[in-house]
This record gives sequence, C-alpha cells and structure tokens, in this order.
Amino acid sequence: MKLIKHTGVNQLAKVLILTGDAAEALEVFYPYYRLLEEGHEATIAAPKKKRLQTVVHDFEPVMDTFTEKWAYGLESHIAFSDVNAADYDACMIPGGRAPEYIRMEKEVPEIVRHFFETNKPVGAICHAALIFSLIPETVKGRRMTAFTSCRPEVVSAGAEYVNQPLHVDGNLVSAHAWPDLPGFMKEFLKLLK
Repeated sequence: MKLIKHTGVNQLAKVLILTGDAAEALEVFYPYYRLLEEGHEATIAAPKKKRLQTVVHDFEPVMDTFTEKWAYGLESHIAFSDVNAADYDACMIPGGRAPEYIRMEKEVPEIVRHFFETNKPVGAICHAALIFSLIPETVKGRRMTAFTSCRPEVVSAGAEYVNQPLHVDGNLVSAHAWPDLPGFMKEFLKLLK
C-alpha cells in the first residue's frame, strides 16, 4: 500500500511521524489518516525512505506478554537524514518496536529535541517513551504515560509515570497503547489548533 502525503490547499499543519519497521500498525495508520482527514499534512519519516513493515501486537490467553504478527506495508516519505525539523509544526512517535531501534539513529534525538525546545506538539504512544531515554532533558519534571513495560525508562528519564491510558502535559500528549488512540488523537488535534 503506497501512502500519499496530503498537500491540499486547506493544509492546517505539517506533522512529522517518526517510525520504522515493526511499528504498531494501528499507531501509525490511525493517526496518519486522522491527520489527513482534518486537512493536515502528514509526513512519515524512517531511517531510510523505503517500504516499512508494520506489525500487530496483541495478547493471547496463554501468554503473559504480547505476541507480534506482520501487518500492512507502509511507504515512508522521507529518511531521517533529510528531515529539517523546523519545517514541521508537530511531531508524532508511534509505538511498537520501532522506537527501540530508531532512537539509535543519530538524527532522531535532535529531531525530537527540536519539538520540545520550540514547544511544538509532540505525540508519544506506547513504546515511544524509549526515545526519551536518550534525551531525558526533554521530559524531566513532566508527567506522562506509556506502555507499562516502559515505566522504568520514563522514570529514569526524570519524568513522572502516570498510570492512566492518556495524559497531556503542555505540548506533550502521551498514551498507553493502541486502544487509547481515539482520546490520543483528540488531544493531539486540539494542540494543532
């Protein structure tokens, strides 16, 4: 499936979505299409401009943790190395396993840091909190949520972990996981107005 960047005349905001292979499918596709539906431009950035493989995480009765299955393919629009964060009005980081490895890309910490330094909206869902472990100054003293297994990273970055499915702290909207996407997007879209 090839995604097309919306570039309509009624464009409201330019949103950068930072992701990669093994991103949780719902956490990429749902925000992407909601942003387009509202008239925003959504740009999917990845380590390389390529076709990404998203995944589905779900729980099975016999397991204490989630399973992972392949989901839809997703074309990225731009490589991290070609991103100029100043060109964007907001940033979103989907979860899944992508944040675990994209945080190691040299450009990602600086890209994310830009949105905090300029007080632009940042949406972080599920495992996106792993990225903040490399730039703890961005969340130190803030309150946020994340998938429960990311609580140690949230706390070690100096933030207070909020045990709720959704939390807004200034320009940061954070959510626990994909079931929280309706509230997450509602709050993120409020920040874009």
